Amino acid sequence: MKLSVLIVNQNACSYLKQALNSIINACKNIDYELIVVDNASTDRSLAMLRADFPDTSVIINDTNNGTAKANNQAIRHASGEYVLLVSADTICAKESIERMCGFMDEHRDAGAVAVRMLSPEGRFLPESIHGLTKIWAAFLKFIGFAKYLSKTRLYDRNRKDWVEEFQIAEIDIVNGACMLLRRSALYKTGLFDERFFMFGHDIDLSYRIRLAGFKNYYFPKTYIINFESQPWAKLSWTYIKYFYGAMLIFAFKYLFRLPEIKVSGIPQLFPSSYEVK
Repeated sequence: MKLSVLIVNQNACSYLKQALNSIINACKNIDYELIVVDNASTDRSLAMLRADFPDTSVIINDTNNGTAKANNQAIRHASGEYVLLVSADTICAKESIERMCGFMDEHRDAGAVAVRMLSPEGRFLPESIHGLTKIWAAFLKFIGFAKYLSKTRLYDRNRKDWVEEFQIAEIDIVNGACMLLRRSALYKTGLFDERFFMFGHDIDLSYRIRLAGFKNYYFPKTYIINFESQPWAKLSWTYIKYFYGAMLIFAFKYLFRLPEIKVSGIPQLFPSSYEVK
């Protein structure tokens, strides 16, 4: 099978329906499968899937397992040469997926591919290129990790030789809203680190793809529309815990190399939770 398309959903019924319709339309000429992981939705998502998309594989979780773990569940069930992760609040353009797969076919060194993302109003989303929100970019500069992300140009985004909206280029970070992955790259990197419950998992995997010797690419010859419907209230404890908690996990994982002191009966402070197949 050429492609596995994976979506994690939680209470996004209306967005999910339009996302699935756009994916099916965009995959007419591709041998593909469609897998949805539902993280304990309480809206009509499951009923809608049964009624309108009976051929879609659905993994139902009784609790919210988080985005990274749910993606891993879907990847383990997937059989495609390529794995496309898209968020439930995304609409794919008619030929977007076919063009992405074609680009991956032509670039055997590509581990992951990002595309041009637009808002519903047609505004270009710079996360398409940088893969990072402004807060994450500031954090990575603050902890000194930005030196490992030279292609993201965190220190000088206005350089004339930097990537433009319609310029194909190698990048550091692929945004998780639309992430095409080569399965053979995942064999080397392992799956998503499940300690990143809701944020940061895409940054971590993108970095590990580069460490494994693959390249991440920005491919702007097609586009998706992303509604950015994340329902988190920015001052809520849930948002603070998962968003800023992900930053702490990232810092501990890559910058603070604590000695591995193994004491019987006491687990490691930050054990790895992704697997290498």
